[in-house]
Amino acid sequence: MSDFRIVEIADEHIDGFHHCVGLVARERRYIGLTDAPPIEGTRGFVQSVREAGGAHFVVLDEAGNVVGWCDISRPLLDGFRHAGRLGMGLLPHVRGQGLGRRLAQATIDAARARGVERVELEVFASNTRAIRLYERLGFVHEGVRARARKLDGRYDDNVMMALMFDA
Repeated sequence: MSDFRIVEIADEHIDGFHHCVGLVARERRYIGLTDAPPIEGTRGFVQSVREAGGAHFVVLDEAGNVVGWCDISRPLLDGFRHAGRLGMGLLPHVRGQGLGRRLAQATIDAARARGVERVELEVFASNTRAIRLYERLGFVHEGVRARARKLDGRYDDNVMMALMFDA
């Protein structure tokens, strides 16, 4: 197995993160995007996660290429700042090696240390592998948004899950 490093995102990782998001998005299966946003939007997102006290980590391969990410972004609205929303993705060639669990756990631990009390996410019901991962991490099912996405003529439900830390 190759050596992978999980690190907090830095400015030098943004282009690689952007490229990685685009590759996962174009699979049209795992995340809501179907392509990467403009690079300026990616830079703005990374900055907004930092400024709001969220957490954002990337997986780097031996060559320093970004091959996965996990972020927990926090809302700026009063009454909701205790929570964060998790998003993540891995490139196909590094899936199934335990990186997703290590990456998500590192990001969750950092968010918790920064005061996040609740981590929430939505995952497509067809993504049973991710649902099992989130369950193993302690997430509980909170509901389902039936037929939430219709892409390429197919519907998929969104499963809503959350992880709450004791006060």
